[in-house]
Amino acid sequence: MANQADIIIVGGGVIGSSIAYHLLNDGFTGKIQVFEKDGLYEFASTPRSAGGFRQLYTTAVNMQLSKYSLQIYKNFSTDMAIDGEAAEIDFKQRGYLFLATEKMMPQFEKHLKLQHDNGINSQLLEGEKLLDIIPELNIDDLAGGLFCSESGYLDPYSVMAGYVKYAKKLGAEYIYEEVESLITEQDYVKGIRLVDGREHHAPVVVNCAGAWASILGDKAGLPLPVVPLPRQIFQFDSKEPLKNYLPLTMDPTGVYFRHEGEKFISGYAEEIEPGISFKWRRSAFEDHIWPVLANRIKNFEHVKIERGWTGLYDFNTKDHNAILGEYPAMKGYYVAFGFSGHGMQQAPAVGKCLSELIRTGKYETLDLKPLRVERFAENDLIIENAIY
Repeated sequence: MANQADIIIVGGGVIGSSIAYHLLNDGFTGKIQVFEKDGLYEFASTPRSAGGFRQLYTTAVNMQLSKYSLQIYKNFSTDMAIDGEAAEIDFKQRGYLFLATEKMMPQFEKHLKLQHDNGINSQLLEGEKLLDIIPELNIDDLAGGLFCSESGYLDPYSVMAGYVKYAKKLGAEYIYEEVESLITEQDYVKGIRLVDGREHHAPVVVNCAGAWASILGDKAGLPLPVVPLPRQIFQFDSKEPLKNYLPLTMDPTGVYFRHEGEKFISGYAEEIEPGISFKWRRSAFEDHIWPVLANRIKNFEHVKIERGWTGLYDFNTKDHNAILGEYPAMKGYYVAFGFSGHGMQQAPAVGKCLSELIRTGKYETLDLKPLRVERFAENDLIIENAIY
């Protein structure tokens, strides 16, 4: 029956498609349907992200997720090739750099130890050593920086497209329709209802709807502390080119910047009201970002904004980390959202581990139990000190 599946995945972005791919690649033989309301992915969060990939976290579970995903992304183009066509994701391992004032350095020293304890290849650079990476950098107010050379940035749309194409090749059925609500019966999930009233049934439903995921859960009385949060990104060009390609660089002010081809993109964690909005404001760049860029790198005193856009975080208001696993009060209902901007970075590991949990009832590759739904009721939050 067309409206009966073994697993329904709501959300066909990078998380949902990674889970679909891994389930089928790991040997699941049932029918998987993936529902995605935005067939062109025009407003999807994945292709609107900044594409940064980092391992510079301060909690073991986030570091493990990134370590695993790094190995996948390094070989993605060949491992995910279809009929000899490489799945090119333009992964630039140019590093990830957190700049630090004198006041920040003791905290970064603690972060460095935690990272080394977890096998992360990070370095704490003193003042002038930063100039080896970015010769034009103004270090007058900087004491150093935390750097990971293995990290960098990639093309998030291509990652998502790679998972979508391979999931389809393995037999996943993508249905480009909007899900209105979950269908539940007592303590069991039974499927989903579309906006046109049609129903699709499955004993397992995985909510990967990103910024829209908590809205779907709320309707079924299955709340989680996640809100949609707009984040603006700006692409600009500089009159004076830089000597080196940039790592993804985070300024102490919270402004980040990196190369995008021969040009640049930048953004910052602005204070903004949660909600579904895709407006972007040139004034946000001119008032908040450009002054920081011009101060930090003299070449950025003369820049031209070429375009801007806004994407949505599925922002976890309690501890800013992913929420993964089966919802305790609803058998068969799994969640994978709340990534707060780290979904694309963690998608390979999350897909692999959710595949294991759904198929076998337990995690095998990584222990992601710290990110379980129950942590909020148990007051066992995952406090990540490197969230921006």
